[in-house]
Amino acid sequence: MDDWSQGLPLTYAQELCRSWAEDYDFGFAERLNVFPQYRDTIDGLGLHFLHVRSPEPDAFPLVLTHGWPGSVLEFLEVLGPLTDPRAHGGDPADAFHVVAPSLPGYGWSDKPSTTGWGVTRTARAWDTLMVSLGYERYGAQGGDWGSAVSAVLGEVAPERVAGVHLNLGSVAAGTFDDPTPAELANLEAEKEMQRTGRGYSAVQATRPQTLGYGLTDSPAGQAAWIAEKFWAWTDNDGHPEDALSRQTILDEISVYWFTASAASSARLYWESFANFRDKVTAPSGLSVYPRDITRPSRREAELRFTDLRWFEALPRGGHFAALEQPESLVAQVRGFFRLFR
Repeated sequence: MDDWSQGLPLTYAQELCRSWAEDYDFGFAERLNVFPQYRDTIDGLGLHFLHVRSPEPDAFPLVLTHGWPGSVLEFLEVLGPLTDPRAHGGDPADAFHVVAPSLPGYGWSDKPSTTGWGVTRTARAWDTLMVSLGYERYGAQGGDWGSAVSAVLGEVAPERVAGVHLNLGSVAAGTFDDPTPAELANLEAEKEMQRTGRGYSAVQATRPQTLGYGLTDSPAGQAAWIAEKFWAWTDNDGHPEDALSRQTILDEISVYWFTASAASSARLYWESFANFRDKVTAPSGLSVYPRDITRPSRREAELRFTDLRWFEALPRGGHFAALEQPESLVAQVRGFFRLFR
């Protein structure tokens, strides 16, 4: 098929794989290595993380968490403005010390050999990591699975987590008897997601091991499984490269392929898919991008986030805010955490 109705079109799959094999510069390692990276063993698992300290002495500690099919590469464009706003035309009072771990089973973190590494255990590991780095009070930010981990982090360590900012707020649509036009649109989008867009998650949440054999054995299969999401979940005009460069798409695919993490990353769905909409009582902020997979209204969000301090609907962007709209996400994160400095 040469349209997107059944997934990634054959012509684009061939074009993407040809570029990956013949033109791709594999430069993501060089770009990543600009930033300090470390490994630590927490709860028996080796974890990879970036730790970028701000030159500003009063910077606020912040842990950033990516999701699927992302990685810490998502944050490369926001690390500079977040940690050194003075050098990027911003207010030095908005500076952060940033920690960005790779989720268990993702990227350069180890692959769990036993079950149990869901969002709660991951959140506890993040708290242990932050304390070990000397941060007794900090904020959390994330999208996709990063939103789930960040939200739970605020619940398991409320004495240390000052606030939680998310760019994905998974809430139940269709809750009210008097829905607004925006709420009706969100409900229709959720219905369409259930009808045509949830197949990947059903497989990853039930048979991640079986899926892994095909994706780990075939670079074309791994590329197609991920690239389709950069079409479905970005703010594009019909093609993923309207929203993201081919280099960026291949960077993310390469992380999964060269770390052989197709199955280990999918296991997070098996571990935690039922917990994605648990109540959040921590002080919270939500930035809603118009082409994300869910776009709740404020009153819908308040049903899940019981202490919602910040809510803003943005004009452009999709699921991968740090990649698609880095300046917007930086502004949102700065604005929310000004409430807690």
